[in-house]
Amino acid sequence: MSKLLGPVEIRDLAEKLDVSPTKKWGQNFLHDPNTIRRIVAAADLSADDHVVEVGPGLGSLTLGLLDEVQHVTAVEIDPRLAGELPSTVAWRAPEHADKLTLLHKDALRIDAEELGEPTALVANLPYNVAVPVLLHLLELYPTLKRVLVMVQLEVADRLAADPGSKVYGVPSVKASFYGNVRKAGNIGKHVFWPAPNIESGLVRIDLYPPRERPAKLWPLIDAAFAQRRKTLRAALSGFYGSGQAAEQALRAANIEPTQRGEKLSIDDFVRLATVEASLDSSRDHEAEEDNEGATHE
Repeated sequence: MSKLLGPVEIRDLAEKLDVSPTKKWGQNFLHDPNTIRRIVAAADLSADDHVVEVGPGLGSLTLGLLDEVQHVTAVEIDPRLAGELPSTVAWRAPEHADKLTLLHKDALRIDAEELGEPTALVANLPYNVAVPVLLHLLELYPTLKRVLVMVQLEVADRLAADPGSKVYGVPSVKASFYGNVRKAGNIGKHVFWPAPNIESGLVRIDLYPPRERPAKLWPLIDAAFAQRRKTLRAALSGFYGSGQAAEQALRAANIEPTQRGEKLSIDDFVRLATVEASLDSSRDHEAEEDNEGATHE
């Protein structure tokens, strides 16, 4: 079993590396072994899982994961932390040292081939980029089957929100394209060093089988929520070129134009994006016929 890090070990490691946690990289280091065990348990991992961990920091969660899974790929942007992590694993979990792969890189710049075929994402995500990192990895790695991430509590509530909720928005809809999203608990401030000013939340996503994302799905969602108090007819008029065109597309997708974006599920948005693709195809076909007619004349 790995020897998990506590407050003393965390501070000793930080002092050794001359690390002062930075807001720039969203660094708050977990130092409570019980919280680590709780996160690992909530992820519902199996012995053959290949886990991606973004932002391992000083290695608290990494050690907990290595006890449970076949392999952990840790992605760390801070060069000092990245350089020390293998030594920490060799110190606290020598029997698992060969199960760790370290990638010193910005998670937002990861390419599809760099992490192999991970089956789970489990991480205390850097809070300042949590949603972009989450969506980036979900897009890149269709082999992922489940996600358990810790994020700012407000973000956790948004990610897990249902249509019609006051906090339902772009992150809620986009995350739900990939799987069933739900809250998996709250985390207090004092299990971190330094203690953040905000509470944290756990979000679990059980992923659906991979499916193709319609090309205009993300822009449609963004447009629908850019002015969330407006009706969809008004909010999407810029996207479609006019309110009339927006209404035509909405009615074709069996969506009431006077609805607001916050009422639509991901299935509604997918249907609308699919209708838009078919309308585009129809317009292109009509344009080709017009051009052919002009040529014959």
